[in-house]
Amino acid sequence: MTVDAHHHVWDLSVRDQDWITGPALRPLRRDFTVRDLMPEASAAGVDRTVLVQTVTVPEETPELLALADAHELIAGVVGWADLTRPDLPDELARLRELPGGRYLKGIRHQVQGEPDPEWLLRPDVRRGLAAVAAAGLVYDLVVREHQLPACVAAAASLPRLTFVLDHAGKPPVASGALEPWASGVRALAALPNTVCKLSGLVTEADPASWSADDLRPYAGVVLDAFGPGRLMFGSDWPVCTLAAAYGEVLATARALARDLDDSGRRQVFETTAARVYGL
Repeated sequence: MTVDAHHHVWDLSVRDQDWITGPALRPLRRDFTVRDLMPEASAAGVDRTVLVQTVTVPEETPELLALADAHELIAGVVGWADLTRPDLPDELARLRELPGGRYLKGIRHQVQGEPDPEWLLRPDVRRGLAAVAAAGLVYDLVVREHQLPACVAAAASLPRLTFVLDHAGKPPVASGALEPWASGVRALAALPNTVCKLSGLVTEADPASWSADDLRPYAGVVLDAFGPGRLMFGSDWPVCTLAAAYGEVLATARALARDLDDSGRRQVFETTAARVYGL
């Protein structure tokens, strides 16, 4: 079995994806549906997936849960909810009562777009993160390297909450630099309640000329820091299609993990995600 722990879908007739702007992202300005993904996943040997939010509106999460209810491929959903709302515990309970509510496994906010690098440490946000923990959900971190120190502080202050670092913290692959990203990642990995996704690397590289060798130093850092027991593969489809096809992304991830033994590879490509998200 193989689990894809991170992908998206959207229907532009239902809701605009206002982050898809500019010529570089133009290929993404069309619908990407579960039915589009299914043959790609099947051909790559992917059996289960985790569907992740893309926009910060409350209407999206119920739609994602309904998709999980309708499609066997989707085994879990990371949705969005306003962490700052005082009644967040009630909102999370409401989401779980909706069709497909049992598939809600985590919450994510587009922290990468917040101008305050310490947004995660705001008292109202921390109260929301505590509510996510109390609900038995995980929290996905989509951040950039300058926000990693706040991630470390938040994870240290909330040991009951599992934090999942999306896209390995978006390392600067295209520039070839490792620091300060690597130090931030290692500091986060030193906390036992943190996990990392081996995802999103191909779109941080030069989309026209990247190779697995470009990605290897960054994959090496997260493999060493988190270990296979706290690392999980994610395709980041369809965003990954800006640089590589679905099957190529998975094949590249397998090449990056080739030095692991059979048990380690199984953790990265199946059991870590199944355990962390309760699939």
